Amino acid sequence: MNDFWIILTASLVAINSALLGSFLVLRKMSMIGDAISHAVLPGIVVAYYFSEDKASIFLLLGATLTGVLTSLIIDFLSKKAKIQGDASIGITYTLLFAVGMIMISGWMQGNVDIDLDCVLYGDIALVNMDKVIVDGNLYVGPRAFYIEFLGFAIIGFCLWIGFKGFKLLSFNEDYARSLGIATGRWHYFLMGLVSLTTVVSFEVVGAVLVVGFLIIPAATAQLMTDKLKPMLLYACGFGILAVIIGYFTAVYFDVSITGSMVSVSTLIFLAITVLKRRKRQTKALLKSSTDLRG
Repeated sequence: MNDFWIILTASLVAINSALLGSFLVLRKMSMIGDAISHAVLPGIVVAYYFSEDKASIFLLLGATLTGVLTSLIIDFLSKKAKIQGDASIGITYTLLFAVGMIMISGWMQGNVDIDLDCVLYGDIALVNMDKVIVDGNLYVGPRAFYIEFLGFAIIGFCLWIGFKGFKLLSFNEDYARSLGIATGRWHYFLMGLVSLTTVVSFEVVGAVLVVGFLIIPAATAQLMTDKLKPMLLYACGFGILAVIIGYFTAVYFDVSITGSMVSVSTLIFLAITVLKRRKRQTKALLKSSTDLRG
């Protein structure tokens, strides 16, 4: 039963990350996910300091607002201060993450019960320790699963009502702007959802490896199709496949579960890359043969 809940919880992390990661990959903003996953730490710390509850909705709100703030700072540095895009990302997320570490270890020490290692690396093997019990003794799953499911519900609803806006933003931002669509609002809306995804995933996979779930399945899916809806489905499928294979691989070799999942995801990406390359080469050879015969 523990295996079931670990795989199910990790699969929700993969789905949530793949859905939003697809838009980041299409917009060539993959490293924004990395920046946000680290930069939301101060928001989490401040929210926990006032709410004193790790399950509080204020943690999600604090992280989301910090994620939007991260995007604002990056945009300011790149557009107003004329700093190169990758440098803007690096400056912003290292600064905010450092501020979060200072808050935990210094100013708010003793008042904020947040394990920095857990935030960084997560520990999916321990998700079943925080149990949800009903009717006194009925175990209905780990708390992390329900947090991930809440995130999935929010992300799914937002993508459903705003699918056209996100699609235009991803494929033709200039055209969307010419139609009078407030692309800036859609951008920060997406950054807020990415922040939400990263913070609900901290307990399961941590801030470091959540980037793998955000980017790798989406990048793999992009190799398979150039249409958005199939890409979202492929990304979710590749994420779930990596979770299942990665989990049983980690159990067999007694290694990090999350690390194994991300590693398997990378292997899937490499396998698809090789297969696509061979397919292109085969098509080129067939075309050359046809031309020669003609």
